Amino acid sequence: MTPELTEFQTGLDYLKSQVKNLPKKPGVYRMFDADGQSLYVGKAKWLSNRVTSYTQPNRLTNRLLRMVAETRHLEITVTHSEVEALLLESNLIKQLKPRYNILLKDDKSFAYIMVTEDHAFPQLTKHRGKRLRKASYYGPFASASAVNKTIASLSRAFLLRNCTDSIFSSRTRPCLQYQIKRCTAPCVNKVDKTEYDKQVEAAKKFLSGHSDEVQRHYATEMQKASDILEFETAAIWRNRITALTAIQANQDINLKSLQDADIIAVAISGGICCVQVFFVRNGSNYGNTAFFPRINSSEDVRTILSAFIGQFYSDKIPANLILVSELPKELKLLQSALSQQTGNKITISRPERGDRRKIMEMAIRNAEEAIARKLADTASQRRLLDALTQSLELDEVPERIEIYDNSHIQGTHAVGAMVVATADGFAKSAYRKFNMRNEGAYAVHDGDDFAMMRQMIHRRFDRALKEDPNREMPTWPDLLLIDGGRGQINAVYEVLDELGINDITAIGVSKGPDRNAGREQFHKRNEDSFTLQPDSPAMHYLQRLRDEAHRFAIGSHRTRRTNAQFKNPLDGVPGIGAKRKKALLNHFGSARSVTTAGIQDLQAVEGISSHIAQHIYDWFHSQNNS
Repeated sequence: MTPELTEFQTGLDYLKSQVKNLPKKPGVYRMFDADGQSLYVGKAKWLSNRVTSYTQPNRLTNRLLRMVAETRHLEITVTHSEVEALLLESNLIKQLKPRYNILLKDDKSFAYIMVTEDHAFPQLTKHRGKRLRKASYYGPFASASAVNKTIASLSRAFLLRNCTDSIFSSRTRPCLQYQIKRCTAPCVNKVDKTEYDKQVEAAKKFLSGHSDEVQRHYATEMQKASDILEFETAAIWRNRITALTAIQANQDINLKSLQDADIIAVAISGGICCVQVFFVRNGSNYGNTAFFPRINSSEDVRTILSAFIGQFYSDKIPANLILVSELPKELKLLQSALSQQTGNKITISRPERGDRRKIMEMAIRNAEEAIARKLADTASQRRLLDALTQSLELDEVPERIEIYDNSHIQGTHAVGAMVVATADGFAKSAYRKFNMRNEGAYAVHDGDDFAMMRQMIHRRFDRALKEDPNREMPTWPDLLLIDGGRGQINAVYEVLDELGINDITAIGVSKGPDRNAGREQFHKRNEDSFTLQPDSPAMHYLQRLRDEAHRFAIGSHRTRRTNAQFKNPLDGVPGIGAKRKKALLNHFGSARSVTTAGIQDLQAVEGISSHIAQHIYDWFHSQNNS
């Protein structure tokens, strides 16, 4: 028996042994390989029947045969119903990312417009994530910039505050938003609650699709002001009407016959699958976005849609109507699961005619064009990688390149940055920043660039060896690009040698003699430095990689520096919680005054004992002396 058949027989025998003990109940099953890596997550109406189907080789596809061969462990979760099993399956797929499931790799968190309802003067703002606050939510918007533009126009039209509750409560005079006529300054009683509530009600009406009613009212008020010669007031109403018109002009598709719907279209070409999702709310298009789920070549569109819808809506609220390019498998089950999840009746349908069919055809075209662009980008990226391989005389084309850089100002707030590039372009979800530490074996002091590089490389690959010692995950790089010269390269190899990693190539990129782009020098271990033709594709690509790492490093450094500037000194004092912190700030007026206060002054604060006062005093004075 060949090793392949032996492995398959081992997996098959294991599943047969497990089937005997499986219940005839709905639930979710999870398959794992010998190393505990997740292979597949599935749901079943009858667990015993579903898992038994994997023990019949003549009915399995090649993909499933490979999966059975790798299976060494099975786990199950019994649920009350098949609907509950579907919801659990979707969550587990997103969590475990099994190798043999259809995966929605690039899931996105969409932005909403939120009007709060837990404050006397509601706030208008952008919201992402879970809906934990009592508020009205409008969206989702596919584009964050579209939300920002809409909120800016809404502020001009309805003059609602966008400041946080803490800022609102601390204001003693109107802010700039009041001066530029984007807020009526309820924080300092420039508007009473009754009038402000009218502004809120008008904003909610507009966002709920009653824009015509709101605009008619504004037009009437403008005319009234004009008739009694109050032209300044008329101008205010005119500006508010203009702001509303600007919001509606941003909606490039308006379907009054389709009030609220999610439109999902699938296209497959060249081994790539694209799912386009359009959001229509209140008859207006709130934008669209493309997803490229990881699929197997044997999967059909209906199966892909079923998996996509389950995963996509596991943490999102769907519209009551979901239009699809093809009806997904297990249609009724999906509708029941989404209805149970949202508490509303959810309908999934495939439009056949009229406006709904037209917008579906447009969504399909968008999916096809997105695939064409991705294929073109991938082909272009492959050509660049081939040119890079040839120019740098690499043994093989790198599938994953990691670029390293650091940023600091005279050693303060030092941050290292790792940027990742693949055949699909920059993998931004894999970027990583390293806040430099000044302790331990690879401590960094006084802005030592070589020490920063050593610490960064050690932390990156020491962790990689612990998490994936057999290098089975695709997160190991084939090439390291280091922003620096011979010294940085030596520092990198010093760490790699210590960790026993000897099969990863590192190349340094430094500015040329006159520090002009196009004269960069490249440095390999134990080889002379060299350069490339300034106008070569490989040179341009390497510059792009280095510039992206430089951008990310500087951005991370600025963020850390800004956070440090606004950090409350009391946050670092051990044993000082929110209550004592508030008491100290109320007593002294500022955190800086606390840092210079004497022990007796500290004891005068309510809740601060002599022991705590001594602790606070010692903390700040030891910090200042160190």
